[in-house]
Amino acid sequence: MTKTMLITRPLPERVLAEARRRFDVTLRENTLPMSRDEMVASLRDHDLVLPTIGDRYSAEIFAAVPDPRARLLANFGVGYNHIDAAAAKAAGIVVTNTPGAVTEATADIGLMLILMSARRAGEGERLVRAGRWEGWHPTQMLGLHLGGKTLGVIGMGRIGKAVARRAHLGLGMEVVFHNRSAVEDAGVPARQLGSLAEVMAAADVVVLTVPASPETRHLIGADEIAAMQPHARLVNISRGDVIDEAALIEALEAGRIGGAGLDVYEHEPEVPARLRALDNAVLLPHLGTAALEVREAMGFMAVENAVAFAEGREPPNAV
Repeated sequence: MTKTMLITRPLPERVLAEARRRFDVTLRENTLPMSRDEMVASLRDHDLVLPTIGDRYSAEIFAAVPDPRARLLANFGVGYNHIDAAAAKAAGIVVTNTPGAVTEATADIGLMLILMSARRAGEGERLVRAGRWEGWHPTQMLGLHLGGKTLGVIGMGRIGKAVARRAHLGLGMEVVFHNRSAVEDAGVPARQLGSLAEVMAAADVVVLTVPASPETRHLIGADEIAAMQPHARLVNISRGDVIDEAALIEALEAGRIGGAGLDVYEHEPEVPARLRALDNAVLLPHLGTAALEVREAMGFMAVENAVAFAEGREPPNAV
């Protein structure tokens, strides 16, 4: 008998077609995250679930369904901090994700935020749109030239290496990085420094590309931000709670760092009014993987994980 699959958000049509070819699909048309009752029902009423960011499968959700019908959460996305993976495992539920498919697109957004923050592009566009631009002059909106500057990468995995490659080969930046384990080959000339604080202090731009986990929550707090140079920029393309958002806002308001470029936020989709009011913050609506080809690749990978599991094989991307 064909297994049932719940897909929790609308996905690209080609992905839906592939899923429907393999499974008896129920598509939830709502673009907002599922409620508690919907998540409980998903585990109770379907063989497989394809969830995504915001569908917060906490330990409490798994506890509410002692004998779940669902045995796989085929997450759409590389980050899975919205799923308590340990609680899922204890409940007999496998969790998969979609690494690799997101690397280059997410790195592109990282480079864009580096440039936008350093060259004050968001601030400049707002000036033009508001009709307040009075014309070019030699000292208008002077930003940070990136050639010869130092990029600090926090988390030298696939995405960190892709950002480093763009910054070094494309912009002529030097690269230093912090990683929890030794990295033999960063893909470009790069120096692994001994501590997070050393990287924060050495870099003109710091980019965060660590995975979200309990260990990385508030990895960047007031002390780490205080170690940065006054002109330095902080860019986050990982997950919002890697930064203590309140500490970042205070530093930006006080001008203790040059600026920030953010694609993710601690309590998405909520973005604090104080952060939105800051000219030295570039704010994007979680665009890291927002390209059709990338979202299709993510979807096909999630479906392939589900197909492998349904056929009794080891899913390619179990977490």
